[in-house]
Amino acid sequence: MAHNVEDAKMTRLVQRELGRRPIDITRMTIRYTHGTVYLYGIVRRLRGHENLDLKEEMNIIYRLLRSRNGIREVHMEELVIRA
Repeated sequence: MAHNVEDAKMTRLVQRELGRRPIDITRMTIRYTHGTVYLYGIVRRLRGHENLDLKEEMNIIYRLLRSRNGIREVHMEELVIRA
């Protein structure tokens, strides 16, 4: 049970971090389990950020998440980047 509570807490933390970035995560699924973040689905630029390099933004997000306590790995292999 303790893992489920911690996983839910960390999932919300990841959602908040992603929500601060200029990306649309409405079609993204975010999972956290046992120290690993999984990002699936589609990520797009937010309207008004047409010059944003999404690949670079995802690299920044990767580094940001990896720097957080409790996150050992970040998997984005199943994430589709759409302009």
